[in-house]
Amino acid sequence: MSETVARPAGDEVILRMESITKIFPGVKALENVDLTVRTGSIHAICGENGAGKSTLIKVLCGIYAHGTYDGKIFLDETERMFSSTHEAEKAGIVSIHQELALVPEMSVAENIFLGNQPNRAGLINFDQMIRQADDLLKKVGINSLNSANNVNPNTKVINLGVGKQQLVEIAKALAKNARVLILDEPTSALTENEVDVLMDILDNLRKKNITCIYISHKLDEVIRIADDVTILRDGQTIDTKHISEITKSDIVRMMVGRELTNLFPREKHNPGEVAFEVKNYTVNNPWVAGKKLVNNISFNVRYGEIIGISGLMGSGRTELFSSIYGAFEARSEGEVYLEGKKLNIKSPTDAIKNGIYYLTEDRKKYGLVLGMSILENSTLSSLNKVSKYGLLNTNIERTLTQKFIDFLRTKTPSQLVKVSNLSGGNQQKVAIGKALMTQPKVLILDEPTRGIDVGAKYEIYKIMNQLVEQGVIVIMISSDLEEVLGMSDRILVFGIGELRGSVDISEADQEVIMNIATGVKSV
Repeated sequence: MSETVARPAGDEVILRMESITKIFPGVKALENVDLTVRTGSIHAICGENGAGKSTLIKVLCGIYAHGTYDGKIFLDETERMFSSTHEAEKAGIVSIHQELALVPEMSVAENIFLGNQPNRAGLINFDQMIRQADDLLKKVGINSLNSANNVNPNTKVINLGVGKQQLVEIAKALAKNARVLILDEPTSALTENEVDVLMDILDNLRKKNITCIYISHKLDEVIRIADDVTILRDGQTIDTKHISEITKSDIVRMMVGRELTNLFPREKHNPGEVAFEVKNYTVNNPWVAGKKLVNNISFNVRYGEIIGISGLMGSGRTELFSSIYGAFEARSEGEVYLEGKKLNIKSPTDAIKNGIYYLTEDRKKYGLVLGMSILENSTLSSLNKVSKYGLLNTNIERTLTQKFIDFLRTKTPSQLVKVSNLSGGNQQKVAIGKALMTQPKVLILDEPTRGIDVGAKYEIYKIMNQLVEQGVIVIMISSDLEEVLGMSDRILVFGIGELRGSVDISEADQEVIMNIATGVKSV
């Protein structure tokens, strides 16, 4: 991993937000928030989910138009009142959101200049667009003349990896003459090498006096790249510090309002007898005849232990467990046993009836219906518990939903709030509550803390411990090695469709896990 050192920016201020207050029905999302950003700096904004980071950025970008909030925005000491994102972009404020806004079937060049195409007499000048796109790709290190990192402007975006798509988004922002570039969780889906590339690009932009606002839960990245950091909590500004004046522990303490001396609340579990067992399980590749995504895997899980599932991308972890759950559309072979009983699972409904629940890694796409309320989402997998003869018992539905809101400490003014209006951490709690309402004997959590802050992570880890104490079998799939090592009692390590080893936590560290995953060491 390359080291990126923060470079002191000058004292000139490019952006000020003063006393920003934003109120939604029943919720004060921001209260007198201040933000001062220096020209040519990388300014990080940190805070728990629900702290107000996204709302603040939406105010700045014109998504929430002037008049829908209180407070003032100054750009180059001139007050600006944006009524749309288009107005903000014309002023040089461009945001790259966590969900990339690219059109997959269009070319890189077409995406870069979408809505902003160079034209002649009203007709798009494609030759000029290709030349300008190539120049912008050079600025972000993926120019078409560099054979080592080649992206042709005519290439369809669908044919690019996530890392290069992220860089295309930055090129798209530069095409709009961005002076303030906002990046919201830019590395959430990137590999370590892609993160290094992005850090180098941001460092180069800083040298060219382009100001960046960097929103991330990954505090190691914040320490690595930022010049200044502002911490928000409960919709208020807690403090702004130069990065040399603050540590990761300081940021966590200010984010959560208390000391978190141990980010992973490990508890001593006492494993009992084998309760869940998978034998000789194979998953065929639905796209390539004769190829297997998972090949002849066997393992067991005992009562009273958290099993961590680790492995590199493409190792077959998600395919295996979604297949066991009946949600992966590919032919599979093998046997699954729960409490000594052989199960016959053909669909998620079968799995839930048999006491198995798989919580997907993509909560927004597959785990929740964002346009529905917390109440409606919570009972989707348990309608049999809240209805009789096809009629919904709303009293039971509300009572059960409130039980899990209280248990999971979900922050919401009402059960009737749409899930789309919740922070990422609270959305994840709704998804977990939906799973727990089915009363699972086996709970499979796929990337349970992806995209949520340290405080919400800590609460989810504590919930995992509680579930184990209640006799629930907890299996956690995670790409975060620190998380796997911090919470697991035993780790199953996968590599290219194989189970390459099972390691007790007392013998595990990052080097051991990576050696097993890459086949350097066998167990």
